[in-house]
Amino acid sequence: MGEKKSRNVSIDKLSFEQAVDRLRQIVEKVETGQVGLEESIQQYELGCKLIEHCRTILDRAEHRIEVLTKNLEGTLESRPAPQELKGDQTTPSEDSR
Repeated sequence: MGEKKSRNVSIDKLSFEQAVDRLRQIVEKVETGQVGLEESIQQYELGCKLIEHCRTILDRAEHRIEVLTKNLEGTLESRPAPQELKGDQTTPSEDSR
């Protein structure tokens, strides 16, 4: 059990790519029946934590995306990137909530 706890603690240290790779491994194990019911439930819980970690990484990246533009005086200023450059999948109606 200590090993599983240390895995959960180390999730926040995984890169986005590492977390996605772990998710793929979990899906493969569960889909191919390599694990029983109890282990499937544990893997599902771990997968949820990995997804949450990935979303956190993506949210941070989104906040860092900026587009440099020239204002009317000709100086450069930093502005948030337009939604279409961020790759945001939400619809305008979802944003206005």
